[in-house]
Amino acid sequence: MATDLEDGDRSTPEHQVFEFAPRSADFCIGIPVINEGNRLREQLTEMRSLDLGADVIIADGGSTDGSVDPDFLRRARVRTLLVKTGPGFLSAQLRMFFAYAIRQGYRGIMTIDGNGKDGVEGLVTVRRGLEDGYDFVQGSRFVQGGTEENTPFDRKVGLRLIHAPIISRVAGFRYTDTTNGLRGWSRRVLVDPRVAPLRDVFQTYDLHYYLSARIPRLGYRVTEVPVRRSYPVGGGSTPSKISGLRGRIHILRLLARILLHRYDPPAPTPKRPSEEAANRHKKQPS
Repeated sequence: MATDLEDGDRSTPEHQVFEFAPRSADFCIGIPVINEGNRLREQLTEMRSLDLGADVIIADGGSTDGSVDPDFLRRARVRTLLVKTGPGFLSAQLRMFFAYAIRQGYRGIMTIDGNGKDGVEGLVTVRRGLEDGYDFVQGSRFVQGGTEENTPFDRKVGLRLIHAPIISRVAGFRYTDTTNGLRGWSRRVLVDPRVAPLRDVFQTYDLHYYLSARIPRLGYRVTEVPVRRSYPVGGGSTPSKISGLRGRIHILRLLARILLHRYDPPAPTPKRPSEEAANRHKKQPS
């Protein structure tokens, strides 16, 4: 099967692949997780009750809490478990998932967080956006029809006043919800060498941010669709890997790199006239 992966674009972390079933759809859903416990299990059970029209793939970062037990995943109709054994965090998990999805020939590739914050019915909306010909579909709790529940005040302020404006400025597309992990991409945008998402420069949260900024600049069709995102009621423990001042400073540094185009792949080096002439000479019949 042709993979459409460039030779220089195969940088994925070391990982293990456990396939429980053959491919059954043109679309797939990747769930990046690490120690999500019952949140993941409850989410998978809810997803199983819906007609998502997509294969489910777990991109595990090295869970030790038993939440990705293969027997349970089989019962939950998960198609594949990918277990990262090499370095890196969320972006490394996404690279692992993207590479697998591309090699498997999926036409549409989606993600959703595995911590139970996202309304899983939004996956149907994202898939429809891809079916309608969009190359990047971003789920948003803030567009008409979207729902936000108990969003922490500091997160909402940071998103609306800093994160979304910066990504929107670089992208040339007005986003309202740039931290929502419920999103989807067409295959063609992920194999475009001008995007090149499989580079190991992406380690933490930078790959999500970069793709949101880069794809619209290349002229691809982009849209936001309404989804639901819910946080615990009454100030309970927020299921998130970003916390504290240190985490927020890290996010600001990533946004600065996006603003300065530090993640853009290098442009192809143009051939010198002498090289072009030599190539033409080689093609002449003897």
